[in-house]
Amino acid sequence: MMSSNESAAGIAHVYRGTFVHATYHTAVEILEDRLLGVDTEGKIAFIGSGKEVDRLSQKWGFEAVTQLGQHEFFMPGMVDTHIHASQYSYAGTALDMPLLQWLNMYTFPVEACYKDLEFARNVYTHVVKRTLRNGTTTACYFATIHTDASLLLGQIANDFGQRALVGKVCMDTNNFIPHYKETPEESEGETNRFIGELLKKKYPLVRPVVTPRFAPSCSAALLGHLGEIAQNNDLHIQSHISETKEEVNLVKELFPDYDSYTDVYHRHNLLTDKTVLAHGCHLTDGELKLFRETGASIAHCPNSNISLCSGMLDVRRVLNHKVKLGLGTDVAGGYSPSMLDAVRRTLDTSKALTIQDTQYHTLTFEEVFRLATLGGSQALSLDENTGNFEVGKDFDALRVNTDAAGGPIDLINHEEGPKVLLEKFLNLGDDRNIVEVYVAGKRVVPFVEGP
Repeated sequence: MMSSNESAAGIAHVYRGTFVHATYHTAVEILEDRLLGVDTEGKIAFIGSGKEVDRLSQKWGFEAVTQLGQHEFFMPGMVDTHIHASQYSYAGTALDMPLLQWLNMYTFPVEACYKDLEFARNVYTHVVKRTLRNGTTTACYFATIHTDASLLLGQIANDFGQRALVGKVCMDTNNFIPHYKETPEESEGETNRFIGELLKKKYPLVRPVVTPRFAPSCSAALLGHLGEIAQNNDLHIQSHISETKEEVNLVKELFPDYDSYTDVYHRHNLLTDKTVLAHGCHLTDGELKLFRETGASIAHCPNSNISLCSGMLDVRRVLNHKVKLGLGTDVAGGYSPSMLDAVRRTLDTSKALTIQDTQYHTLTFEEVFRLATLGGSQALSLDENTGNFEVGKDFDALRVNTDAAGGPIDLINHEEGPKVLLEKFLNLGDDRNIVEVYVAGKRVVPFVEGP
């Protein structure tokens, strides 16, 4: 990462006001009356005191400064570590049965429709715009088994300026919807085509992610192929793990020679420091140890876990094992595409665990703020580029106005400090409070034009 003295790019924008972020050592750090300069490449060139505006202006050669209002602050963009873009059309409905039945009744029939590229374009455009509007600057997307539609999702994310990991789903086992699956050879070939064509586009912020749906829908042969592809191309990997007890038992039946669900992925080279596995509600201590040793991450999806009655992940236990963890919406098992909802449901789950055990160490809103921002970028191994405000990182940021006209927050005491304003935003705010969204220095919300 370049220091401010090494930056060769000119200054494009300078902002003055309050900046709130997480660091590797502090859950919430508040920087009041700071100047932050963004260079022409979208990277943070400098951070200095607002009182030094004249000196910094002479040093960096800028004149215009954007001043934030009294009740405004910048925070890092939020990172959704697990979302099914292909399920967005029925978000908020169809949550009346457990996971495995839910997949067969709702998910697989809808995902089969994505062979129609116009259908795919309509849904994917809506989900990218909605998540950006809700402050998701980075999203880790599941698509479907359809290569061309998955490439289209990557194009749409690029066109709207969202940072995205996009995965073509791989599955060669589906006894309930037989036409929605591939052979191992088809899945391997189409995954290679997807990766090759997406990389050929050279999108600056969109990357492919190897995506076995989950162990019950993949043969050992397919898992082995996908592990090799990820290893040979140094790619990210995403899947699901231990979402429900029924699923864990099914994996034991399907893979009887493996020590655990985690071991299935590990022995097929799918557990790396670029792996993120969703849910993990029922992981054992031994499995969490394997996560830590390999550097793999967990995507915590509390809305989905509760909505489908899957279980409650003990985040404190995961963090105590020193396993990387970020938050995910898991649309459409989770009914909300907003990461603010993921923050709130994470806090709710932690409090529910406290009700069960009064000695439990409840998560604080500061800790959950870090999980939604820097923690998510760490979980996706993107924290060298994004996640907080450090010189040399991309400027992925939300301009938040807690006193936005028509918004959900009433500021009775107008002298409240920035930490209180942050807490109010996390607990009460919505997209009306997010007045601007930036990704790699470019303002992507409000939308100027669609692609």
